[in-house]
Amino acid sequence: MIVASWNVNSVRLRVPLIQQWLRQRAPDIVCLQELKCQDKDFPTEAFSELGYNSLVWGQKAYNGVALLSKMPLEDVRRGLTDEPEKEDARYMEAFALVEGMPLRIGGLYAPNGNPAPGPKFDAKLAWMQRLRARAQTLLQQEEMVVLLGDYNIIPADEDVYAPEQWRDDALCRPQARALWRTLLHDGFSDAVAHAWRGKARPYTFWDYQGGAWRKDNGLRIDHALLSPQASDCLHAVGIDKEWRGEPKPSDHVPVWVELKR
Repeated sequence: MIVASWNVNSVRLRVPLIQQWLRQRAPDIVCLQELKCQDKDFPTEAFSELGYNSLVWGQKAYNGVALLSKMPLEDVRRGLTDEPEKEDARYMEAFALVEGMPLRIGGLYAPNGNPAPGPKFDAKLAWMQRLRARAQTLLQQEEMVVLLGDYNIIPADEDVYAPEQWRDDALCRPQARALWRTLLHDGFSDAVAHAWRGKARPYTFWDYQGGAWRKDNGLRIDHALLSPQASDCLHAVGIDKEWRGEPKPSDHVPVWVELKR
């Protein structure tokens, strides 16, 4: 099975691009982030014609996450607390049976946190703490779990084009990186870092400003974390960089993992 993530930065603007990528990559499940639309405005039909069911948690003008799946999704969870109506639309989780393999998938869009320090950075850290608590619960269930999305964290200096310029940014601050490491210490593995170990890791984001794409001034902030049970089934990992060069692209590119028994 192929499970993928893509921060599409306004889903309605990217429909043709997303459709083209779905036809080419043919993932079984896709986590989309930064929809920037309400549920009623999500382009469900554009994806159903390609064989995908849609689960959407939208938010007007900001945030928003969705799961596209070729198979039914069950046990759906929205949010990281028991009161999702009080949260921004940033986390959606569901269970699927894919080719006989039981899988729990979490799609997430973590807060940016800038300017830092300040209230927005504090909110980012608090959200990451809630994510860690949920991740720990999932690990205790000893299931195949994949948590994919835009974490808005640059794990290490080698994951950014100019580390010295990003030292004080919320994405690189020690507190944010420490929370990222707790997820790894708890038992999740970073699929991209594993696949590119010993080699330069690819970026997943290039800003629209300053010729970032042309200069390859990128960041690695979109990640796929795997529980031990999912990691045991990891067959391949990919970052579809070429889609950043398409007309009207998102500033992020798709990240995917392939799992096989």
